[in-house]
Amino acid sequence: MSKITGIEVQKKNPKRVNVFIDEEFSFGCDAELIYRYGLRKDEKVDVEKIKTIIEEEDFIKCKNAALKTIERAYKTEKEIRDKLIAKAFPENLIKRTLDFLKEYNFLDDKLYTEMYLKDKIGNQGKNKIYYSLLRKGVSEELLKDKISNVDTEIEEEGAYTLCKKKYDSLIKRESDTLKISQKLFRFMASKGYEFDMINRLIKKIMRTDQFLE
Repeated sequence: MSKITGIEVQKKNPKRVNVFIDEEFSFGCDAELIYRYGLRKDEKVDVEKIKTIIEEEDFIKCKNAALKTIERAYKTEKEIRDKLIAKAFPENLIKRTLDFLKEYNFLDDKLYTEMYLKDKIGNQGKNKIYYSLLRKGVSEELLKDKISNVDTEIEEEGAYTLCKKKYDSLIKRESDTLKISQKLFRFMASKGYEFDMINRLIKKIMRTDQFLE
């Protein structure tokens, strides 16, 4: 029966070890797993134990990959899942990782949506925010609830500031009122603002009663 003939600390990473079975390298894993499962030199190999250790090692890798992604910026569940799928982790480990992240509050689509809204409402309309979050995997039910509670006055204040800044930039190189209004409209529409709000703001900023088509 095969047995463990060596457990060596890796030179480049002392937190990891290489395990040798029958004098041949078998696998590398986190040193913590060796202590957790009581693996020792000259111990006969328990195939099921080895399988468990390898799966736990892969789970640690999967979990660390997710945490590293979240360190850069908070993410939705779908974004984390897509990252892990791209790294070829199996579904069972992805599910375990997502459950872990939720348990320790590293992953919360509701909180993410609230943070995203607070950050973007000053320079984006509700429409753009809605579809951006939808692409990130936030559920329609959650989105409709959160978007419906956005203060329209706050949205319009941000829209006015954005529109006025764009207007001030356009008049430096454009004198045609119609062209300015059309460019303003396209710009504000690209930011996800409603048609009526855009027209109201442009009329206010340009002091014109011209209705934009």
